[in-house]
Parts: sequence; C-alpha cells; structure tokens
Amino acid sequence: MGAFILRRLVQAIIVMVSVAFIAFLLFQYVGDPVVFLLGQDATPEQIRQLRADLGLDQPFFVQFWHFLVNAVQGEFGLSLRQGAKVSRLLGERFPATFELAMVAAVLALLVGVPMGVYAALKRGTFLSQAFMTLSLLGVSLPTFLIGILLILVFSVWLGWLPSFGRGETVQFGWWSSGLFTWDGWLHVILPAITLAVFQLTLIMRLVRAEMLEVLRTDYIKFARARGLTDRAIYFGHALKNTLVPVMTITGLQLGGLIAFAIITETVFQWPGMGLLFIQAVTFADVPVMAAYLCLIALIFVVINLIVDMLYVVVDPRLRVAKAGGH
Repeated sequence: MGAFILRRLVQAIIVMVSVAFIAFLLFQYVGDPVVFLLGQDATPEQIRQLRADLGLDQPFFVQFWHFLVNAVQGEFGLSLRQGAKVSRLLGERFPATFELAMVAAVLALLVGVPMGVYAALKRGTFLSQAFMTLSLLGVSLPTFLIGILLILVFSVWLGWLPSFGRGETVQFGWWSSGLFTWDGWLHVILPAITLAVFQLTLIMRLVRAEMLEVLRTDYIKFARARGLTDRAIYFGHALKNTLVPVMTITGLQLGGLIAFAIITETVFQWPGMGLLFIQAVTFADVPVMAAYLCLIALIFVVINLIVDMLYVVVDPRLRVAKAGGH
C-alpha cells in the first residue's frame, strides 16, 4: 500500500505541474495583465516599470518557477476585475460550489442506485422500462435546458421554490453554509436536481449493467444452489460486488460535479466558483482563470487518489494481485 500511494503521489505531482504550466501560459497568451492594470493610456515608462515590479521582464522559466512557488502557497495575485486577492475570492466561493456538488452527489446516489437495482431485478416491467426511458432523457437533455424547465415549472408556474441565489447562510469562521437554514435548502433544491440528473442516470445505468453481469456469475449460481434467499443473494452478494465499480465512477464524478457546475451556477446565479470563472472568462481575468484551473486539477487529483486507495481496500482481489506481483 505504501508503494502504491507513493506511486500515485508522484503521478499527482506530475499532473499538477503540467496543469500549472498550462495555467501559467494563460498569462503569456491571454491578454496583457500590465495593460489591464494600467489601462490603454499608460506611458511606455509606466509599462516598463510595472513589468519590472511584477517580474514579467524575467526569463520564461524563471517566471514559471515563481508562479509554481506562489501557487503552492495558494497565491495567484490580484483579480484584474475586482482588485481583490484571488485566493480570497475562491475561498469565499468554494463553500457554495462544494455544498451544491455534495447535495447533488448524495441525491444521485440515493435515487440512482435503487433505480438501477430495480431496473436490473425487474427487467421487462413497466416501471423498469420507464426508468430506462427517463435515463435516456436525462443523458440527452442539456443541463441548462433542465435547469430552465425546472425554473419554469417550480418557480414560475407553481411558485414553490426560488429560481436564483443561495438564500440565507450561516457563517462558521471562513466557511459559509446554506444547509443549516430552511431558506438555504429551498434555494439549493433546484440547482442540485439540475446538477444531479446526468450523474443519477449514469449511476442508474451503471448499477443496472453491473448488477446484470454479477447475477450471471458462477458464485451467484452457487449461492442459489446453497438455498440462500433472493434478498441475501441480491443485497448480500450481488449488490456488494456491483458497488465496487460504482464507487470508483461516483468518486470521479464528484470531481466532475465541482468542475462542471459552471452551467448550473450560471442558470441559477449560484454564487460559486463556476459563476466566478464565467465572469473571469468574460473579462479575461487571467489570475482567476489560472487559479480555478489549478484548484480543479487539485480536487480531481485528491479524489482520484482517495478512490484508488478505497478501491484497493474494498476489492480484495487487487490486494491479492499486488501481493502476488501481478
């Protein structure tokens, strides 16, 4: 396990350095930060002086090294649009994105897994076919359209739920949470459903496919020959082995929920990192864009590492294979 973790850490460092290099290139090819800071009317002397102060007159790889050192410390400079430290802006927006992604992930699991199990065990029934049809719609419909339809039905027509914003929040130090107020829960329902639909259908179809595959294996036939009940076979053996690949996919999708919540946050004006990134792209706010890329890469790397470790812990076959040198 120690060698496995070390190997994964080395891979993670390589990935992070590569992403940092791509983020650094934004400073070189997406606008000139000096022009953004001084404006179009700046004199050549002012431009040269600011370049020297920012270290932009140094060689390329020297600048990249300074960028890496600052990135490790969580420093990406000042936002060109808001004039505030990028680390503070991301720190303020991260709780909103994280809570939205977690609520969507829990919703996708709580609904997707039972639907997948039912669709596998009750093949050919009306409800099973209805689940499969809904899953096709969930995969096919774009996220922004789902969000707009939910707003139209539950906010405009019925007036049950708010259509934008995060609602009332509670502050715990630097962390703000809307999950401890009723108004916060009302605001998170629609964006969480919108974000969860695609993940829910993916999990449902994956659980169904894996469940059908496991039910055809020899040890399930042996369990039936031993006289075990259907409940013990389905939930004690089949579902347990089905959830191993589901756990892997779900872990990876959690990073995707955080990274790709941009559209959902834009539709619902959710004050998270995705909305901040869209605003940064519109204004060519390079420091915010670079910091967002590095943070998302870090989230993916950490989640991948955790999932890989859990995969080895949960699946004994991998431990046996590693012990045998395969």
